[in-house]
Amino acid sequence: MTPEDFPTSGRPRVSVIVPNYNYAESLDLCLRSILDQTYPDIEILMVDDCSTDQSVAVAEALGVPVVSTGVNGGCGRARNIGAAHTRGELLCYVDSDLVLAPDAVANAVRLIQADSRIGAVCGIEDPEPLLHDTAVARYRGLQYHYWSISSEGDVSFLFPAVCVIRRDVFDEIGPFNPALRHTEEVDYGYRLTRRYRLVLTSGVRGRHDHDHRLPGLLRKLFHRGRLRIPLYARARRFGQGFETAARAWGSLAAFAVLPALAVPVLVGPWGAVVPIALLAVSLGCDAGMYGFVRRRHGLPFLLYFAVLHFLVNVTITAGVATGAVQWLASRTFRQLYDASFPVEGTALRGTA
Repeated sequence: MTPEDFPTSGRPRVSVIVPNYNYAESLDLCLRSILDQTYPDIEILMVDDCSTDQSVAVAEALGVPVVSTGVNGGCGRARNIGAAHTRGELLCYVDSDLVLAPDAVANAVRLIQADSRIGAVCGIEDPEPLLHDTAVARYRGLQYHYWSISSEGDVSFLFPAVCVIRRDVFDEIGPFNPALRHTEEVDYGYRLTRRYRLVLTSGVRGRHDHDHRLPGLLRKLFHRGRLRIPLYARARRFGQGFETAARAWGSLAAFAVLPALAVPVLVGPWGAVVPIALLAVSLGCDAGMYGFVRRRHGLPFLLYFAVLHFLVNVTITAGVATGAVQWLASRTFRQLYDASFPVEGTALRGTA
């Protein structure tokens, strides 16, 4: 799309907000991709969450305005500050480790303008990593891309790496919960979809600098699984789109393989059928993804991918199990999302 596709009359201004903490390495690419958007009416603001690297200098060198959070408070708080310091009719959030396709903003605006029921549009990340082309980053890019593409359409939680939210919807739903650091986007999506459509689309694309070290990736996924438990219990529904029933069963089957390894020891060689069957179930629950990986990178990488995805499934299930125990044992943990769901069945006006 070109600027001529958007006549001045009726053209909404888009405030592109980049929350950032110590991503100087990718920030220049990120900001340049925003400056190069085909959509003609954009303001840009970087919200720096007290970085200790050269992030602020990178933004200033490109002439991009910067505001500071004052104290490190996480992405949710940075996004709220960005909304308060901008005036666009649409809010576009772009993570500082992501590069937008040139038509990403234009396509998002077109989709939102076409349907007043849509409160927000989220983009889908390319399968190739942006900077760190390690085996772990390639795994994460392929896995995240496939799960996203297969979820295209209406979803129930926000994909905040690149998303566009109507300003009036943001004002109505309220800000991101600043107390949440790992699941603020899931919480926000649940709140938004109580009133509006939330659409995930391949028409809005970007390339992400995915996690490229295994310990960091597993740690993040563990805590995301753990912290979803009180949200699902409070909302009384699971997520729509990304987290399918088949993938949940796949994760559970992978986790069950580990104790099942004791079966052959207890009952003899025929007991090996149990862990093998569980592993087959786990693989079968996401067979489409494995086929996608094999077609793109061949069988040798697929074997590596399958081993890593097994570890990811085990980690996610361990996080969920830990969250369930914590939910039973801790009243404070059970109340983590009470601000978002103050009274069961009523619509939310905002959060503190």
